[in-house]
Amino acid sequence: MTTSDKLEEIFRLQQALNLRIGVDTARMTDEQRQQWVLNYCRAMSQEVAELTDCVPWKWWAKYQTFDKQNARVEVVDLLHFLISLAQVLEMTPEDFYDAYTKKHQVNLARQQSGYRTKDHDDSKHI
Repeated sequence: MTTSDKLEEIFRLQQALNLRIGVDTARMTDEQRQQWVLNYCRAMSQEVAELTDCVPWKWWAKYQTFDKQNARVEVVDLLHFLISLAQVLEMTPEDFYDAYTKKHQVNLARQQSGYRTKDHDDSKHI
């Protein structure tokens, strides 16, 4: 299976999972899309908090350990919600990949230039 096939499969699996709980991103109204963007942003915020809890963030506490296995699970949970969010925004795997590669080029250019000033137009082509 090629990398692009894997991304298509991830999108397909996520769509099927969402349909099981009654979330049909293909048939949402604009109002529903707005609500689900917010729902998925909140879900990802929670997953980031859970990921943070996998890392010993209390530098003074000696009892904490790095839970790498659970951190990996939380990253995958984030991907579930991120793909759902992309689908709410009517992105296909091709759209997602295309936007990623274009934004990657913007990020490279920012790093190369030292990113000294904010250019509000450098991502408008994505």
